[in-house]
Amino acid sequence: MTENEISYKVIGTAINLHKSVGPGLLESVYEKALMYDLNQIGLKTVSQVPMPFIYKEVKQDVGYRLDLIVENKVVIEIKAVEK
Repeated sequence: MTENEISYKVIGTAINLHKSVGPGLLESVYEKALMYDLNQIGLKTVSQVPMPFIYKEVKQDVGYRLDLIVENKVVIEIKAVEK
């Protein structure tokens, strides 16, 4: 599956999740729910993946944590809004 095909499924799933639960929840709640839904439609998804940060000669083991990686191709950063 291409990155565009994965993204199309991810966006559709995220829209359905948002329609179902609405705004106002914590990012971690949306992350777990989206991961569940993506796994249910057959997409391999991992969460909170450490990503090193390298600047010049300095390497920090965990510079970032990626919220979700889908099919080892698409990175998802979850954002939540109050309203």
